[in-house]
Amino acid sequence: MPIHRHRSRVKRAACETTLGSLAVLGTMHGAVAQRDAAIRERLDEIAVQGQAAATVSAPAEAYGIGEGVQRVSLTHSSPVGLNLDTPSRSGSRLGLTPLETPASVDIVSGETARIRGQNATLDAVSQNATGITSYGSPGFGIGSFTSRGFAGPNSVQTLYDGTRMYVGAGTVTFPYDTWNVERIEVLRGPASVLYGDGAIGGIVNVVSKQPLFTQQTVMRVGGGSQGTARIALDSTGPIGESVAYRLTISGNRSDGWVQPNGDFQNVAISGALLFQATPNLSFTLSHDFGYQEPSNYWGTPLVDGRILPRTRFNNYNVRDARIAWADNWTQLKTEWTPSADVTVRNTSYRLQSRRHWQETEQYRFNPASGLVDRSDFLEIFHQQEQFGNRLDATFRGELFGLANQFSAGFDVNHISFRHTNNFNADAASGDVVPGYSIPLFGYDPGTFPPNSRAVPAYQTTTNQASVFAENRLQLTDQLSFLTGVRFDAPTLHRQNLQTGGVFDKSFQALGDRFALLYNPTKDTTLYAQYATATDPVGSLITLSQSLAGFRLSTGEQVEIGAKGYAFDRSLEWTLAGYRITKNNLISAVPGNPTVATQVGQQSSQGVEAAMSLNLPAGWRIDANIALLHAQYDQFIQGGVSYAGNQPIFVPERVANVWVTYAFARDWEARIGLQNVGQVYSDFGNTARLPAYTLVNLGLDYQVTKSSRASFRVYNLFDRTYAIDGNAVDGVGTNWLLGRPRSFEVAYTVAW
Repeated sequence: MPIHRHRSRVKRAACETTLGSLAVLGTMHGAVAQRDAAIRERLDEIAVQGQAAATVSAPAEAYGIGEGVQRVSLTHSSPVGLNLDTPSRSGSRLGLTPLETPASVDIVSGETARIRGQNATLDAVSQNATGITSYGSPGFGIGSFTSRGFAGPNSVQTLYDGTRMYVGAGTVTFPYDTWNVERIEVLRGPASVLYGDGAIGGIVNVVSKQPLFTQQTVMRVGGGSQGTARIALDSTGPIGESVAYRLTISGNRSDGWVQPNGDFQNVAISGALLFQATPNLSFTLSHDFGYQEPSNYWGTPLVDGRILPRTRFNNYNVRDARIAWADNWTQLKTEWTPSADVTVRNTSYRLQSRRHWQETEQYRFNPASGLVDRSDFLEIFHQQEQFGNRLDATFRGELFGLANQFSAGFDVNHISFRHTNNFNADAASGDVVPGYSIPLFGYDPGTFPPNSRAVPAYQTTTNQASVFAENRLQLTDQLSFLTGVRFDAPTLHRQNLQTGGVFDKSFQALGDRFALLYNPTKDTTLYAQYATATDPVGSLITLSQSLAGFRLSTGEQVEIGAKGYAFDRSLEWTLAGYRITKNNLISAVPGNPTVATQVGQQSSQGVEAAMSLNLPAGWRIDANIALLHAQYDQFIQGGVSYAGNQPIFVPERVANVWVTYAFARDWEARIGLQNVGQVYSDFGNTARLPAYTLVNLGLDYQVTKSSRASFRVYNLFDRTYAIDGNAVDGVGTNWLLGRPRSFEVAYTVAW
């Protein structure tokens, strides 16, 4: 079966709206203020500490702005900067801040993302976090991330409120909208010690807004180029003395920038109820629903290796192409704090995803005929359901007379997955389908082949169990030693629904981390760490029988770094260097290309730096850069060695810069630059996707104390750039192009 039938070509097999809390909180006082503050701390919501973590609504004087100039905002609780003093559960279950964590952790507040016009989580991560890029066609779902030389959802995990939905067939479709986001936490480097297999490059944890006992409601409406329209609502408040609610709704639609059939729409609804049973016991029941119909755009064919201006906005998919994804996440969270030194957390959850694709995915210009040859007419259904529970407890005390923090817990999951497809149909074979080639211009897109409908293919059942523990021992006032360990034991049962064949597979995975952290001053941290991790050879819960004989890929990282504050905390900065090695890649046996074995190796090494600087007269600069060298050390496919080549879809340079200027009373302007280095879509590094730099602009005017008007420009210079691409025999065939120059306006009001 061709690799692409697992929603990938060779590249994918290898990689396999308000304004934040945006309401006028005002000056909280009394019991309600204390209760909301306790809730925020308990639920790990952002607590701004230190001048560098200034809020968006901070007084003008905090930014060095003269009298009469005001910072544009509607909220009193939205931090900017690197948030080094904000507790995070992504880098450690001990609730450490990034400054206390011996690893590279970014925290991007939801307010920061929204005020920069980043409506999708994919953009919020790739345009703000250090060294993270995104890529992928709709076959990946919302897309995939790259981090530290490793790419794909099986190497960079996506979590929601710390909960992981296991990746099926390389696809992630939730979360995707930033309206409900309190913050996004990004851990770069191996995270298997925290979250199990599939995190050698890192994790992205999207943390949702939580119920508060202070009444607030925010509404936003917007629109722009390509018929774009957006509407969103966020409301929270008390229901009696011990119950609070939160409801967020957002909807987006657009005609898209390719035609025909390039329109998209989505809706996201999140509801949560908090029951404060006692001062130290709380329950939160939440449900998140997401429905998406993304653009049916899979790429633009290359002509002589380039995109023709006349084809940039053409869509070559069939007329009746359809993509639809529906996700439901239900979670019950319990938190008990019997004493100041003990915290117990439990999360029970049911996650469900239904997905459907019907389209042609591959387009290649044929110079002999002058037509676009189309292939891979695929219809696929996913039905995935996951039940699970996670329990952990944190203890603070002494060990050998030294201050100590210890956390331990377990999680269990039961996942069922059903795959329905048309992979046995002639139109899905990957060959050009006669009669379905079309001209570059003035074409009739046609319809999906009538004899190529999907039939049930296979179903799997996966059971997973793990135990994990962490410890932080304070050796001296300045030196601490951190350790962590996790053991996973997943089992898989797969049944072929067409032949009746079955197979079972069990894995065992051990991840650990050892680190030293030294504080020469209270505002400076130096650290060194060693960590190990595991990745599945494909998507674990949809593992095919051809891969069943292989072990999990293993990896290790050595990292050193420093972070801290300077200039009276007006500057936050981080610096890290690392080397990661991943072993047991699937590679062909030398001299026998039809036989595969696990002898391959891939490595990366690099440096990363980030800073956030408050300047006088209303200026602020946020910037980060990642430089790396990634390569296949040992990797053979088709009798060809690709040792020394750059891994597919991994850039070796990534940088982001945001400059903000509060230039007059009630006015604020910003400019953002995103630079991504060149990548390759083939193992041989002959099919190149060029580097690109995007420039985005923003302008905000605070109309009243509780309303704001916003104007956004995306891709100011209308750069034509590729975020994904395909190659055949080392020759690029088509590129998936990014958003052209676009404009949007929005009006936000709070009450």
